[in-house]
Amino acid sequence: MLDWLRFVIAALLILGGLCFVISSVVGVYRFKYVLNRMHAAALGDTLGILLIVLGLAVINGLNLTSCKALLLVVLWWLSSPVASHLISRLEVTTNQHLEENMAVKTESDPHEEVES
Repeated sequence: MLDWLRFVIAALLILGGLCFVISSVVGVYRFKYVLNRMHAAALGDTLGILLIVLGLAVINGLNLTSCKALLLVVLWWLSSPVASHLISRLEVTTNQHLEENMAVKTESDPHEEVES
């Protein structure tokens, strides 16, 4: 009975993670601008990967392999915001027509109000 309960909990976690990852992929292909695509990808993959790894840890049990996988999720959480920030900075500095489509706050006057 306990094995079935572990299987059901793990299956629900993995399916929930897959739903988040699939919605992230749909957002990446559906949104028009790079910053919106990056936002959809960054939010969907962090929670999706956590749920998938938690589901695998429930099936496998709490052992060294599960701890390594959870440590990889923590590493992903630390590196993903940095990578997203660098990509957004690159897009803001290289795209000349970005201000026509959205409000962009620059470093030249960080306290200036941005009108949308």
